Amino acid sequence: MKSGHIIESIVDNSIASGLNIHAGDELVSINGSEIEDIFDYQYHCENEVLTLKIRHTDGSFEEYEVSKDEDEDIGIRFADGLMDDYRHCSNKCIFCFIDQMPKGMRDTLYFKDDDARLSFLQGNYITLTNMSEHDIDRIIKYRLSPINVSFQTMNPELRCKMLNNRFAGEALKKVDRLYEAGIEMNGQIVLCKGYNDGDELEYSISRLYEYLPVIRSVSVVPVGITKFREGLPKLELFDKDDAIKVISLIEKWQKKAYEEYGLHFIHASDEWYITAGLDLPEEERYDGYLQIENGVGMIRSLLNEFEDSLRDVRDRLEHSKGIRKLITGIEYKRIRKEKILVVTGRLVSGYIRQMADSVQDVFPQKEIEVLPIRNDFFGETITVTGLLTGQDIIAQCLPHMEGVDRIIMPENVLRAGTEVFLDDITLTEMRNTLHSRIDIVKSSGYDNVMCYLGIGDYNGKKEK
Repeated sequence: MKSGHIIESIVDNSIASGLNIHAGDELVSINGSEIEDIFDYQYHCENEVLTLKIRHTDGSFEEYEVSKDEDEDIGIRFADGLMDDYRHCSNKCIFCFIDQMPKGMRDTLYFKDDDARLSFLQGNYITLTNMSEHDIDRIIKYRLSPINVSFQTMNPELRCKMLNNRFAGEALKKVDRLYEAGIEMNGQIVLCKGYNDGDELEYSISRLYEYLPVIRSVSVVPVGITKFREGLPKLELFDKDDAIKVISLIEKWQKKAYEEYGLHFIHASDEWYITAGLDLPEEERYDGYLQIENGVGMIRSLLNEFEDSLRDVRDRLEHSKGIRKLITGIEYKRIRKEKILVVTGRLVSGYIRQMADSVQDVFPQKEIEVLPIRNDFFGETITVTGLLTGQDIIAQCLPHMEGVDRIIMPENVLRAGTEVFLDDITLTEMRNTLHSRIDIVKSSGYDNVMCYLGIGDYNGKKEK
């Protein structure tokens, strides 16, 4: 545990701004208790009377008595939002994507976290192998929920083998404590052919079923396999017949869970349905999209919202006169004629083509070409959009640029909160190389409609 936490800044006009506390000082304790991380800090700050012990930059200590409302922020900010170091994963999972990446990429891409606090804050999945009883106690004390758990299998011996950690099977017992305390959980199974599929998958589902409804959902996702697996256990891709069997098993348990609990509980990621050549489930089967960030229902949500938004725009245009308006009330000029190139991963390209066709049916002045990008960087077996690199996008867009007015690509091709691709190529570099306007569109169906039509935030956006 850290002895203290360096203060990065003080919020103007806050309680702390009226005290002799400055950036660079160190918070030592609150009410005599040392602060392990942000959860300790927030917990103690809920008190209406606080004693803050501060170590100043000159080494001197000072205590401040603070009286405040229960929910009032005292105005201290720290450089690290977690107020602690991230915990590194101690496993060597046979399916780990980080172990399948080439050398020479930025250091942050090689960091494997296995931190329960990030599970609560950011939705990361944890294996439980890096958690102590103290960690479990704190989750229960602070009611950190939901916690996302990477189960992979409920067979203890197989779990040790798959995670290459002799404690991985024993770690499953921590689920019992979370269950007994009523800490809501979501689960994940990364399915590896010949390991945890078939009868093993059925066994895992049956065991996880016993934790309903505290475990609200479990997603089953196929392992991702890159071309960089030298020295790693051999893994095979799932084919169409495999995908059909997985879906059949999952839908059998979904029916049972819904009849008993009103939840579908176990979910196949979108990739299974695409591989199997089957229609996606209807929206109601996703239980409110509990696992959408894990690729479960992402396409169904996008398509439904896109169709609703496009229909609304069409209806409003047909019934409006003079100045035209959208749902937002934003005024805009006549939708212009243009040629658009839409960049996407190969996995979802058929659905993106479906969306583009819908736009062209209503607005024939839009000429839209959908370009599925082959992943040469990681290998053709990687087909998701979020793992495309800038270099692959540039190389495959170049032959299609004649007459293109602008390019549209989804935000998940960029590192979150930045304009940098996975291989460190920047959006500005791509624009300069392709000599084209590039619009980055958010993941919602509404934003896709607005971007296709060049309306709202996308209409007349200036290039950097």
